[in-house]
Formats: sequence, structure tokens, C-alpha cells
Amino acid sequence: MTQPHQATLLVELLTEELPPKALARLGDAFAEGIAQRLAARDLVEGELSFERYATPRRLAVTIKNVRAVAPEKHVREKVLPVSVALDKDGQPTAPLAKKLAALGFPDFSVNDLERAQDGKAEAFFLRYAAPGATLAEGLQSALDETLARLPIPKVMTYQRPDGTNVQFVRPAHRLIALHGEQIVPVSALGIDADDTTLGHRFLSEGFVQIQHADSYAETLLHKGRVVANFSDRKETIRTHLLAQANGDQVVMPESLLDEVTSLVEWPVVYACRFEDEFLQVPQECLILTMQTNQKYFALTDANGKLRSRFLIVSNIETSTPGDIVEGNERVVRPRLADAKFFFEQDKKKTLADRVPLLANVVYHNKLGSALQRVERVEALAGAIAGLIGADVALAKRAARLAKADLITDMVGEFPELQGTMGTYYARHDGEPEEVALACSEHYQPRFSGDALPATATGTVVALADKLETLVGIWGIGLQPTGEKDPFALRRHALGVLRILVEKQLPVDFVELLRNAYAQFAAVPNVVDSTQAIYEFSMDRLRGLLRERGYAPGEIDAVLALNPTRLDDIVARLDAVREFASLAEAASLAAANKRISNILKKSEGAATGGVQVTLLVEAAEKALHAQLEQVAPRVQSQLAARDYTGALTALAALREPVDTFFNDVMVNAEDPALRANRLALLGALHQQMNCVADISRLAA
Repeated sequence: MTQPHQATLLVELLTEELPPKALARLGDAFAEGIAQRLAARDLVEGELSFERYATPRRLAVTIKNVRAVAPEKHVREKVLPVSVALDKDGQPTAPLAKKLAALGFPDFSVNDLERAQDGKAEAFFLRYAAPGATLAEGLQSALDETLARLPIPKVMTYQRPDGTNVQFVRPAHRLIALHGEQIVPVSALGIDADDTTLGHRFLSEGFVQIQHADSYAETLLHKGRVVANFSDRKETIRTHLLAQANGDQVVMPESLLDEVTSLVEWPVVYACRFEDEFLQVPQECLILTMQTNQKYFALTDANGKLRSRFLIVSNIETSTPGDIVEGNERVVRPRLADAKFFFEQDKKKTLADRVPLLANVVYHNKLGSALQRVERVEALAGAIAGLIGADVALAKRAARLAKADLITDMVGEFPELQGTMGTYYARHDGEPEEVALACSEHYQPRFSGDALPATATGTVVALADKLETLVGIWGIGLQPTGEKDPFALRRHALGVLRILVEKQLPVDFVELLRNAYAQFAAVPNVVDSTQAIYEFSMDRLRGLLRERGYAPGEIDAVLALNPTRLDDIVARLDAVREFASLAEAASLAAANKRISNILKKSEGAATGGVQVTLLVEAAEKALHAQLEQVAPRVQSQLAARDYTGALTALAALREPVDTFFNDVMVNAEDPALRANRLALLGALHQQMNCVADISRLAA
């Protein structure tokens, strides 16, 4: 059969079961690597279009419009400089003959070459048509390069039947390389390509021949009982879970869906049950047990209360699933019993009694034990509570107990439950509800977009916990560098910023940092990094505000004043945005920029306030008079935190400011006049920058 000019290409590598947590990433890298490398070799006609496939036992890709042979290329290649290629008599030299032979053109003469300028000298160039790569050549290279660069979590060495050793993520058994209907003669990992694969381990009849690259997914679906596309399989699982829920809510985090999708080729969902007595255990423990250990999906009612029913995703479809259901119920029972045992044992000792045991846990070798850290957070929480008007006693109590659950059996088994279990145990111990809630709330926000602490006590302890980490870790020289941030200081800084901004807490950020540093007075080698942390945090704040839709110029205008109170940042930004829409804004922004430059150059030249008797020009008198009228209004609006009103009031200054710069020479020869005019500009500058540095709005 004649090889087609272009057709769909299928490449599939069949293996032993691949690591589930890495499957999606491996599938993407395999498909993208081969497709992009073939396109780079001009073996794909038109726009690159490919479909990726990944199942527990296979990585595959189909690529549309793949050429059998790449088009020939017109090459212009530099041979040698003329000074080297020709001798003093203009005759070809031996190096020229040698170079042409090395390029595969031994019979070419000087007349066959192009002579052209190459920088400051002349050189000879060779023009020729190079044949395009064949698909077999291009695919072999693309396959080799892609397999060598796969993001394999751990390489495995195994032996082929012929005794050769191979290294790959898992042993490979078959390779398909099909261009339309034609097998492409390539090999990988010691396997020659053909057109045959294996279907589902149990539900198919074994070998499955792929007649055409375009029929790959459909053939595997119907003959192999394999849903080859990862996304399709995931959505099938999601649909089946919801159908089996019978009106309940399915707890199905995307990470669990991805992992289960990586474990099955033909997903089928079955419903199972566990004994109601286990519902006495905090449901977070049961849910995490089912998800982490068994990859099961918990069910809750409409109010979020856990049901004693759960769903499993099996790789076996049968009309009599009794054994499968019973087996999974039998397997989960000991896990739930362990959770119940841990919970009952933990309740025998109060959180308060566990706190001294934190002295045996190292927080950091330069910062002491976990107990010493708790004591710092406790003192800092008390100080912060006083600053924002929260209950100091509750804040200190919550801070003291918040980390005690770290040494419980339940958190030891499931670290993800830290804080959550603290809340349950604090309630069991009879602690105030705000103290109990703060045990979990002080970790918030745990990630981007997470909710903030709801209670005042939780808010205070969250600030104290994050500030202590920021100041302590930074203070011993472990600040983030590049992409490295092992102590998640970026996340802690963003957490502090979000709390201060979104809760509009009337507290000075720099004062908080200084209070945090004060807690390390007894810890040697902790450097005061207040300024560095402030600058680092402002960079994070810029990003946070950009995500909320504010323009870079608006953000620069507000943050240029180096604000330490962040509770009114959003109000200032909104005011700047409103001001920027005024007709007078552009002119005033430009004038403010000009004033800033003048004052910088004349620093120290202006002394004292404006002397009215030294105002001689009509324009400067008019500007002073208008400023005297506007300034009280601006300051009144500022005191009322009406930042929009304060900036809007400045609009009245546009005309006198423009006239001033048109008619008045600021740098007058008379030192007294010059100083007075600079003082006038200084007073004007102060009013114009009371909310934000509006010069940052100038084009």
C-alpha cells in the first residue's frame, strides 16, 4: 500500500501500571513532547493539532496532518571567509576544498558559491536544497528525546527478555507507531513498533489491533474496554458518582478525582456502607481516612453532615458486584476503627496538658522548641488584641492551645487535620467557643482564595502566628530566594495582608512587625528585618491588588506613599480611580510630577512656611489664595476618610496651578522669592499627595 502524503499519526507506549499521582503529568509531557518535536521538524502540515491519552497502562498521542516526508529546505550556509578560501592570487585553497568535502559537496568550485558581505569581511556561502526528514527519522528522534525528558518521579531499571537493561518509569511491553494505516518503523526502550496493543486486563479479550490511527480511541473503547482519554475518563467518573449519590452531596476534591482516574481504565461506581457508630468520630477524620487510604468518595447530606454511605470507583464492571462491595466495606472498617481509637485516646488528655510537651518538639534549631514559639505567639497575640480592641485573655489562651493538637495521635496519623482536631478537642475540654474556633482559624487563609478567620480571636492568633513565622524565619536569614520558599513566607505575608486589608483592621503594619521582633529579644542571631519584610510585603500587595482589577498606575500612586495602615488601601485606590476620570486629573498629575522634580532638586532651599508679603506675581497670589480655600476642605475630607472627596477637591487647583507655571519663575534670582515659591510648591505638594502620589498617574 502506498504511504500517504499526510495522515493522523498514533504513538502509544504500553507499560505496567504507571504511578497514579504522576500519570496526568506524564501523559501531557509524552503527547506534547512528540507533537511539538515533529512540528519543529516540519513533519506537521498546518496548525499543530493533537490529542493526548493516558491510562494506568499507557501513554499515547494522536497528531493530525502528519507528513510522510518533510518538505525540502533551501539552505544558505556559510563556508569560509574569502580571505581563507582564496590565496593571494585568488585561487581556491586547500581549506576550501576540505570544507566543501565535509559539507558533502566535493565537486563544487568557487563559481558555484555565493560571495557576499559577512559583517566587516566577505565570505563564501553555499546554497542548496536539503531533502526533508522522513517520518521514521523524525519520529525516532522525537520519541527518543521525549522519553529522555519525561518528568519521571523515580526511574526503574528492568531487564528485557533478551537480557538488556532498560531504565524507565515502569517496564514497557508494546509500542504502536501508526501513520494512517501504515506502521512507522521506529523503536523505543528495546521494543519495535507495530499496530497492536492490549485492552483492559480483565474485561477485554487481550490483544487489540488498531486498523487506523484515527480509530484508536474508538477501537480501545469498544474492543479493549478502555477509556483512553484522561479527561473523558475523569468526567465519566464524576458523572457516575453524582448519579450514584441519590440526592446526597459527593465529597470529590479534584486531586482525588485525578488520582482515581489514574487507577482505572474502565470506571464503574458502586455504593458501599459502614456502621453508623463511626459517625461519632469527627467527620473530617472519617472523610480523610477514606480519601487518603482507600481513595473512596464520602457522601454528605444537603447540610454537609456525613452519611454512612460512600462510593468506590472500580476497574471491574459486573452485574453482581456483591463481592466487590463487601470487600471494600471490609477493608475500610479497620481504618475507621483506627480513627475512632485515635479520637477516643486523644480526648483522655486536654490540650492544656499537652502544651508543655511541645518543649520536646524542635521548631527550628536557631529559634528553639515549639513551646518557645507558642510562648512568642501567645505574647504577640495579646499585644495585637490590645491594638485592635479584641479580648486579650481569649487571644492569649487560644494562642497557647492552638498548636497542642500537633502531638495528638490523630494529627500524627493525618497531619492535614491540624487545627481541625484542635477545635474538636478544645470543645471537648470546655474551652470558650472562640478559643476552640481559633485553633483551626489561625491557619487561615491556608491558600490563595481561602476564607479568612471569622472570629476576632481567630483573626488575632492568625496574625500573630504568621507574623512570628515571617519575622523569625526572615531574621535568621532564610528569606525567600527566587522560586525557593521552604517556609512559605510568601503565603504568610499574603495572609497577613489579606487580613489587614479585607478586615480593615485599624492597626499599623510596621508596628505589628516591630511587636513581632520584640518577642525574639531572648533569641540570639535574629536580625531586625522589619524594613525588608515591609518592602517584600508591599511587592506581594501589588500583586494582590492587581488580581483585584486595579491598574498598575493606581497601585503605584497609593503605595508610593509607603503606607503602614492598610485598612484604607482599597478606599484610597477607589478614590484614585475616581480622580483619574476627572478632566483636571491629567493636568494636575503632570503638575505634581513637575513639582516633585523641582522640590527634589531644591531640597533644603525652602525654609518655613509661605510668607504672603513675598508673593509678588498675580499668579502666585491666586494659587496661594486658592490653596488656602482648598486645603481645609481636603483635610476635612481626609479626617472623615472620604478620600474621593479629598482628591476631588483638588480639581479646583488646576487652573491656578497651570497659570502659576506659565507666569511664574520658581527659581528666581532673589533667594527670598525663590525660597517662598518653593515653600508654596511644598504646601501644594503636601495637599496633592495627601491620599496618593498622583504624579504616578501622569503619562
